[in-house]
Amino acid sequence: MSGCNRRDQHLFEWPTSRLDTPLPAAARKIGFLGPRATFTEEALHATLRRLPDEVADGIATVPYGSIEDTIHGLAAGEVDCALVPIENSIEGSVSVTVDLLAWETLNLQIVREVRHPIRHRLITRPGVRFEDINRIVSHPHALAQCRRWVRRHLPNALVEAANSTAGAVEMVSQADDPWAAIGTALAAEQYGCVVMRTAIEDHDDNETRFIFLSPQRERQDLAEPYKTSVVCEILKDTPGALLLILQEFAHRYINLSKVESRPSKRRLGDYIFLVDLEGKIEDTPIHDALACLTCKLPRMTILGSYPIGKPPVR
Repeated sequence: MSGCNRRDQHLFEWPTSRLDTPLPAAARKIGFLGPRATFTEEALHATLRRLPDEVADGIATVPYGSIEDTIHGLAAGEVDCALVPIENSIEGSVSVTVDLLAWETLNLQIVREVRHPIRHRLITRPGVRFEDINRIVSHPHALAQCRRWVRRHLPNALVEAANSTAGAVEMVSQADDPWAAIGTALAAEQYGCVVMRTAIEDHDDNETRFIFLSPQRERQDLAEPYKTSVVCEILKDTPGALLLILQEFAHRYINLSKVESRPSKRRLGDYIFLVDLEGKIEDTPIHDALACLTCKLPRMTILGSYPIGKPPVR
């Protein structure tokens, strides 16, 4: 460490919350990926229901039209926290969220994660018969998560992509033809539709991991197990480049819950690595490992050190 130029210093001096409550519970406005009645709003409501009524009632929720708008709205100070999806158990990482955190939003931190079960419903206008459905509309991720069910039960229906599951339900509510949407019960209620079939996802354990973002780092003394997420950029693709990163964690017995590569945005074949570590940034092994990596890598960015989300109750 003697030759290090202390580029690690800013990593550990990030403004950290001193509030008595977790940052999402202290927020007055929370932005989320909209429109209303998406799975993100469903996950947000599930989170707010776990707060005392007087706390939840004082939080305004603000929908945004895209993940990019949601994160940039938070970065611009329009809301105090934001909730966006980052990973689905079937479809994998939400690349837009990952890339925005890795490359475009240097003033935000992940402060909490929420694991929410995804229950897809087949939704129609009142009066539409199941056997008459000739088109199914939904977000591409929802369609992919129900692919086998659709092929088995409605093999002749055309499949059409929409910007969101809630937008798909709105389209169906206004259609004259016997269309169906895949979406949430919340969207069916909002747009005056009915749920024709429930639990149409191909995998019963389908869930999505959502993250709360904030301009502050979450306090590090909450009585919960923590996770720390980092971005590691290598100088070039050479033998042992990933080992250079992993060995700092391995010899300190730090467990990694996820390692993912993403394009570096420089040239084809160049990658960065996103790593999730079990533990908090103030733990000595993690602190020392990250400090050492700043001396070895062109870039080492901490995306957040935050309580681990609990598995959803099914």
